[in-house]
Amino acid sequence: MTTQILMPALSPTMEEGKLAKWHVKEGDAVKSGDILAEIETDKATMEFEAVDEGKIGKILIAEGTEGVKVNTLIAILLEEGEDASAITDIPAAMSDIKAAVSAEAKDTKEAKAEPAAPVAAAAAPAAHGERIFASPLAKRIAAQKGIDLAAIAGSGPRGRIVKSDVEHATPGAAPKAAPVAAAPKAAAPTSAPVEVAAPQIGGLPDARIYSKPGEYEEIPHDSMRKAIAKRLTAAKSLVPHIYVNMDITLDALLAARERLNAAAPKGKDKVPAYKLSVNDFVIKAVAMALKKVPEINASWTDTAVLRHKHADIGVAVALDFGLITPIVARAEEKGLVEISNEVKSLVERAKGKKLKPNEYEGGSFAISNMGMFGVSSFSAIINPPHAAILAVGAGIEKPVVKNDKIEIATVMTVTLSVDHRVVDGAAGAKFLVALKQFLEEPAAMLL
Repeated sequence: MTTQILMPALSPTMEEGKLAKWHVKEGDAVKSGDILAEIETDKATMEFEAVDEGKIGKILIAEGTEGVKVNTLIAILLEEGEDASAITDIPAAMSDIKAAVSAEAKDTKEAKAEPAAPVAAAAAPAAHGERIFASPLAKRIAAQKGIDLAAIAGSGPRGRIVKSDVEHATPGAAPKAAPVAAAPKAAAPTSAPVEVAAPQIGGLPDARIYSKPGEYEEIPHDSMRKAIAKRLTAAKSLVPHIYVNMDITLDALLAARERLNAAAPKGKDKVPAYKLSVNDFVIKAVAMALKKVPEINASWTDTAVLRHKHADIGVAVALDFGLITPIVARAEEKGLVEISNEVKSLVERAKGKKLKPNEYEGGSFAISNMGMFGVSSFSAIINPPHAAILAVGAGIEKPVVKNDKIEIATVMTVTLSVDHRVVDGAAGAKFLVALKQFLEEPAAMLL
């Protein structure tokens, strides 16, 4: 009996992925544990292992295919002694899946090749008897749902009906008559501007309408950029942010860091065993402050606030292809050297998209540090399920007043963004006070 190989869900939040590479071909014998393929999600590329043994009878999704939904049939595995004639249980829907992928790709290609012309309003439904312009996918969906395409106003290039138009249409709707043109008005002066409605994306103007072809480069969205856009738009729209900032003097921390790095044992080629960064101190201090002010170490749900017992801290890492937040778990239990080594390992694997889902999903708090770029201060967007994120600026030499005297000190500005459903401003202030104490006197973290 044949075995269906389905697109796996490699993380709790995965809905679709890219079948990046097949490690087997039709006719290959495989056993449990063999690597079948590489699956690329929005955050990482992971290997997909075989669960059963047999022979690859049919590969149904080609490598490089994007947007493959979880549980989609991607291949057929034959048992010992079976041949291709045994493949009779491929769902009929498989042909529809391939057609949908092909049609979507064609729609995208045609939309790029045929720029939308400015129009005064949305395209009107086609009049009876007129030719209807619709994508192949839109036509197929309309046929399945019993929708008359003549009743739909297309939103695609030059009024073309696309997938989203059909999905939002009502089955059984009667064709609409084309709007009757209003009587012409008196001619306006030739110098008067003519207003047209620009194409929109999510309710906002599309910048392409204001630029001439050739004056911009169009870079298609990859899965990571789409995920970032979707997640952070939802976070900024649905999470009520409140911001609290504070200046922290770093002179004692910098002195301690210098002493500890100088004392690091030397290994082969006299390479130090560790090299602590300011960010390592910040991670440790944040973990200690979260234990001292546990109201911040929490998450919102519809039925309760979840107060976490450990400081699982996400560290925002900028990549060439996007942003990811690997997690230093139980940071309150780890020393500076362990935190430093773990962060370096996480960053290296993040750049190669080799992180496991448990290394970047979840967590209880996040840190975004742009001090290395010389940024003095900024406000970060909360990354749910966290209820807070700390934005860290650069340490800058500034005049400060100490003992009634003006002195030069290295000052770092931090900004705490908190979810006001979970955290009130006073709790945010208490957290920053605790953080300031730990960073201005690093030895306090030993108490």
